[in-house]
Amino acid sequence: MFFPKFRYGWKINIHLLPQKSSKSSKSSLRTFLVVAEKASPTTLQTILTSFDHDTLGSGDQARGFIEALETENKIRTNWSSGNDILYSLEDLKIGVKGDLSELRPGLRVQLTLGGPGQSRFCYKTVLLDAQQNSDECLYHCGVFLVPKTRAHEWLFSSEEGQWMVVESSKSARLIMVFLDGSHTDTSSEDIQKDLSPLVKQLAPAKVEDAAQIPFMAASDGIKERKVVHQVTSELTGQIIVDDVVYEKVDGQLGQLSLSNDLVFRRLTFERSEGLIQSEALLTSEGSQNKTGDNGNKKSNSSSKSKKKGSQKRNDSQLSVVDASNDLTVDHGYLASSYHSGIISGFTLISSYLERMASSGRPVRAVVIGLGAGLLPMFLRRSIPFLQVEAAELDPVVVDIARDYFSFKEDDRLKVHVTDGIKFVEDVSTKSPSSNGSCSELEAQGERIDRVDILIVDVDSPDSSSGMTCPAADFVEESFLKTVKDSLSDEGLFVINLVSRSQSIKEVVISRMKGVFSKLFSLQLEEDVNEVIFALKSEGHTSPEPYNQLQKLLNVKHPEMNTIIIDSAKKIKDLNG
Repeated sequence: MFFPKFRYGWKINIHLLPQKSSKSSKSSLRTFLVVAEKASPTTLQTILTSFDHDTLGSGDQARGFIEALETENKIRTNWSSGNDILYSLEDLKIGVKGDLSELRPGLRVQLTLGGPGQSRFCYKTVLLDAQQNSDECLYHCGVFLVPKTRAHEWLFSSEEGQWMVVESSKSARLIMVFLDGSHTDTSSEDIQKDLSPLVKQLAPAKVEDAAQIPFMAASDGIKERKVVHQVTSELTGQIIVDDVVYEKVDGQLGQLSLSNDLVFRRLTFERSEGLIQSEALLTSEGSQNKTGDNGNKKSNSSSKSKKKGSQKRNDSQLSVVDASNDLTVDHGYLASSYHSGIISGFTLISSYLERMASSGRPVRAVVIGLGAGLLPMFLRRSIPFLQVEAAELDPVVVDIARDYFSFKEDDRLKVHVTDGIKFVEDVSTKSPSSNGSCSELEAQGERIDRVDILIVDVDSPDSSSGMTCPAADFVEESFLKTVKDSLSDEGLFVINLVSRSQSIKEVVISRMKGVFSKLFSLQLEEDVNEVIFALKSEGHTSPEPYNQLQKLLNVKHPEMNTIIIDSAKKIKDLNG
């Protein structure tokens, strides 16, 4: 905590004082002299030392000192180049960004509020001064709380979206505070009490009392929520299954029920910063007091729930999510927009799919990353000529898909508990390479094990990589080349890319362009998901790809046809 206190406005030199030789003293601790010279508030320099670090030895003190120094100097170097500067309240108070007692239209500052000795919690914060005349604003200063479940949305995660929030808040200065997992079990009143003395220090001079600063909040969008299952996996970490009722649902989705209180079952990996891994619509169709066709765990849970309340209340008194025990997953509907976006890309190979379907030959589709099994189940149900396989590293995830999301294997749907990259490598080594094309080998009667559609839909265990999906190994050039080798001549590769960094997206796309013949993209509206499609070869483009795909789909809900085709029309060619 020492170095950050003297980050801005100081020039720091550290000297190592010589040790006094003493027979009575056996201490190996060294003494340092820190010289801090006052400088201008905007000065940010790396910390200098006047001694060779090797002279410190290899003890705990030496390792701790060198690690702290290198970490701090790395931060200072990055910030000096203007990269992702995250200020502290102390930095701003000494004038790093000028006099904050005055409003400066268009000012935007990212900072960390609070910490040990200052507040109960630490808060990631963005300070924004309205771009319009402050006289038009209703408040001199306001606080806007963003719940963890919505922090990834474009409206709150992008600078453009944040300015829209400022405008709608009618605040001359808006302090946008992003809540995280550490705030989950804390009431809004306690959060406000903890934040009030901190935000008062960021308020313009016109605000004399913290009571004059209104607290606003984005709803988490959830009307009701019930945690159905919680488990910690050695591979994935904490996994949560919950049932929710949203305050609002999509207009087309609302047509599926006379009630607006549709219930969704969600799968969340805590390591993915609250991003919903999978989401399923629950319906009463085909259910008999169960939520899984073969889920013993669910049956037990349902029984306990009934016994607990059967003598005190009837079904009409149950909340919607409490009654979800009598619902089952609807595998005819994709609640996640990126899942329907993935299928929309099949228009790129619709001619090939139609030829295969007409000839009665199966199309091999592989999904890397099972999640709740919703995408594989939908593919199996809605495209009759597909042979679907899923590769999932974590057996705990497979069990959850079976027990809580009605995932079932059969002769057209198999799951492999294995590493996804190794699975693709194995497919690639079994596929023909220099011995001829698929068509040539098929003519010779040889079996072809190539994949027609390969979908990568996995999250990243390392949030520091800048990508939430996929893990970095899945976009390495070596893996992309392996994917290409595993695909059939007219095969399609699909990857779900989730990152807020435009530079990371550009790197991924650049790598893919270097491997694949054709590249396409679908950017989902107000979402961080971008679906990238890659073709192994030019292929034969259909003059009517949308109609062709629509004929191939055998969907339960007509609304799904509309959603998929509408997404297909938004796919952009990246080859220009």
